Amino acid sequence: MPVPERSNLKEKVRKLPESPGVYLMKDRLGSVLYVGKAKNLKRRVGSYFQPSRRLRVEQPKVAAMIDLICDFNVLEVRSDSEAILLEGKLIKEWKPKYNTDFTDDKRFLHVRVDLHQSLPRFRLVRFRSDERSHYFGPFAHSGPLRKTLQEMRLKFGILLGDGHPTKREDGMWQLYDDIRGEIYGHPNIMTEEEYRQRVDEACTFLEGKSREWLTELEESMQKEATNRNYEKAAQLRDLIRAIGTTTERTRKFTHTSIVQEDSEGILEDLRKVLQMDFLPRTMECFDISHISGSYCVASMVHFVNGKPDRKNYRRYKIKSFIGNDDFRAMCEVVSRRYVRLRNEDKAFPDLIIIDGGVGQVGAALRAFIENELEPPQLIGLAKKRETIIFSDGRMPLELPGHHRGRLLLQYIRDEAHRHANSYNADLRRRRMRESMLEDCPGLGEKKRWALLSHFGSLAKLRKATGKEIQQVEGIGPKLAAAIVEFLKK
Repeated sequence: MPVPERSNLKEKVRKLPESPGVYLMKDRLGSVLYVGKAKNLKRRVGSYFQPSRRLRVEQPKVAAMIDLICDFNVLEVRSDSEAILLEGKLIKEWKPKYNTDFTDDKRFLHVRVDLHQSLPRFRLVRFRSDERSHYFGPFAHSGPLRKTLQEMRLKFGILLGDGHPTKREDGMWQLYDDIRGEIYGHPNIMTEEEYRQRVDEACTFLEGKSREWLTELEESMQKEATNRNYEKAAQLRDLIRAIGTTTERTRKFTHTSIVQEDSEGILEDLRKVLQMDFLPRTMECFDISHISGSYCVASMVHFVNGKPDRKNYRRYKIKSFIGNDDFRAMCEVVSRRYVRLRNEDKAFPDLIIIDGGVGQVGAALRAFIENELEPPQLIGLAKKRETIIFSDGRMPLELPGHHRGRLLLQYIRDEAHRHANSYNADLRRRRMRESMLEDCPGLGEKKRWALLSHFGSLAKLRKATGKEIQQVEGIGPKLAAAIVEFLKK
C-alpha cells in the first residue's frame, strides 16, 4: 500500500468537512496509532500537520507519534455525543499505542430496566450482563444522564436502584417505607399493573419521545423568567439541557464502524475462512428473544454486500407453541422464512447465520430437511468466544478478534439481537397498555387496540375528551363517556 507524502496529507486535510467526527492516525504500515474525536474534523486533523504543533507539544510521547503519522482516515457523525461514543468504541477495538483513555475497562453508562421483575427498577450500569433486562444507551454524558434519571423519578414515579418496594398483605405494593413516598408526589401504594404503566411511560421517554415534557419545561422556564424568578428559570434551563442531551438520538456504533470502508475486501476475507466458492453478498441472520419463556419472538436481518438492508428485515411471533424452547422456535422461524421464499420462487441468501451454538444450528438445519429444502451455507456464531459453528460437520473455527470477517459476523448477529429485543419490548409495552383497559366495561380486544392505535399511548388517551374518543371507529357517545369515567379512577 503506497504511503501518502506529508504534503499530500495537507491536501487531504483541505477536503475534510467542518463537521463532528472521529479520526484515525496511521503509520506507514497502515496500523492505527491514535483515535481521536473532533467537533470540527478539518480544524482538528489539520492541527497535526502545522509546524507550530511540535513546538506546542509538551509530552515527548505525543511528539513522537506526530512524526510517525503517514496517513489518516475520518468517520463523520451527526453530533458531538456520537463522536464520543464512536471514539470509545474504536479505541476498545483497536487499542492504539498512543491512546490512554478507554484502554482499561471504562465503559459508557447504560440504563437497565429489569422488566422480568414484578416492579422494574431503573439502574445505571456499565455492562450488559443480564439478557432478561432491557437496556437504553450507551450515553455519552454521565452528568446529564444522572440528573435526568432523578427527574424521571419525580415525573413518572418510577423506582431507581435505591428503591426497595414491599408487598402488602392485600396484594398491593408499597414503593417506599419512608418520607420519600410523600416527597416524590405520586401514590406510594399501588398494584403491579399500575406501576407497569409508569414504567411504560418512562421507557417511551428514554426512547427519545421527550418533546411533550420538554415543551412543558420550556413553558415553565419562560413563565419563571417573565416573573423575574431568574434562579428557578436557570434551574429549568439546566434541566432542559440535561434532558435534551440524554434523549438526543445517537446511533449504536458496531464492530464494523471502520471496516465498512472496504466491504468487498471484507467479503473476500469471509469467503476464504468459510471456504465458500463465491462471495457471501447476501446474508441473513436469525435470533430468538424471550423473557423466561414469555413474549417469545424472533428476528431476521438481511444484509447485502456487507451492509444492512433494513427494508427486508423481518419479525416473527412464535406460533407453534407457548414456552421456552429456543431450538423449536428457531426451527419454526427458519421453516417459515425459506418455505415462503421457495413458494414465491425467490432466491435464498448466500449465507445464513444463526445466533447460537450447535443446538441452534442443528434446529435451523432440521427446518431445511423437514421441508425438503437445499440449505445454503449455514453457520452459527456462539456467544462466549464468538466461535463459528458449521452445519456440515467441520470443526468449529475461532477467528482473531481483529479479523474483519469476524467483525462483520458480530455486527450482523448484534443487529439481529437488537431487532429481536426491540420487537420483544414492543409486545411487552403493548400488553401493559392493553391490560390497563381490560377492566373497562364495554371494551373488547378490538376496541382496546383501536383506542391505543389512535392515541398512541394510555397517557394521551387519559387526556382525551369524550368527543375526541368518539372519533375512534366503533366508539359511541355512551361508551366514550364510560371510558373517560373509567380512566379518572
